Amino acid sequence: MRGALALAAVVLAGAAQAQSPETLSWLRKIYDASQKLSYTGTFVYQQGARSETSRITRYGAGDIERLEVLDGMPREIVRTRDTVRCYLPGSKVVKVEHRAADRTFPALLPEKVGELARHYDIGLGETRRIAGFDCQAILLTPRDNLRYGYRLYADAGSGMLLKAVTVDAGGETIEQFSFTQLSIGHVTRDMVRTRHSASTWRIDNADASPAQLAGWSLSAELPGFRKIVELKRRLGASRSVGQVVYSDGLAAVSVFIEPLDAARREAMRTGLASVGAIHIYTREVANHMITVVGEAPAVSVQRIADAVEYRPQ
Repeated sequence: MRGALALAAVVLAGAAQAQSPETLSWLRKIYDASQKLSYTGTFVYQQGARSETSRITRYGAGDIERLEVLDGMPREIVRTRDTVRCYLPGSKVVKVEHRAADRTFPALLPEKVGELARHYDIGLGETRRIAGFDCQAILLTPRDNLRYGYRLYADAGSGMLLKAVTVDAGGETIEQFSFTQLSIGHVTRDMVRTRHSASTWRIDNADASPAQLAGWSLSAELPGFRKIVELKRRLGASRSVGQVVYSDGLAAVSVFIEPLDAARREAMRTGLASVGAIHIYTREVANHMITVVGEAPAVSVQRIADAVEYRPQ
């Protein structure tokens, strides 16, 4: 009995820590830093043997961000409050689309950080020095097998996120982002302007707009994931695709709905595919190709895909 009571006390203490004001305050600090600070730095994305280095500059006063990918094909992304522009100097193309509520490093956390405690146990880990900053680790451990776990390392002073590690159910690293150099403050508006003189470049407008995809729904919701947005995207001159985004605040899963013709049905490959932390599941529903893409475990992506249904209005 004494052993059982001791075990219960440990479990309750762990639950209390997971919900403690201190751990949630760290998440709020990280979120606030990502929204308010100006900074410039270099970070590395790693997934298996693949790595990619990028330079990011954010002008907090105007909520403008410029990202340069330094490896492979040159490309530059400029995000404002409303728009994302991707500059491809090799082909002299600018891809333009409306900015949605993205979750890109280092701005990974949602505004309502407290809601994460419904699906993750949140605790503090070790302290570590990263890119010259003393950082506190915050651990988000999923309460089910429907989402990954995360280790976030934040600057003890500013709350700036220096490193983010995504882990699987066994605690193995799937992917990570980590700053190798970071300077906070002293950013001007000129530093987030594109480097390219693109007045003669071709402009590809994604033409994504909010929409109601009548008749399409999920027969069963995935616990913790709620619908964030429905969009209609134009692909080329004659193709359009619907997109529905579901998220638990950290993980996001997109459902793409595209009409099928004979040629596309012939080329379609159904089933599951994986690229690092991202899983992709494709199936046919009501003469449409359903492609579900998510940075979530395969079971989550497949369950959402299997639940997609069409009911004529």
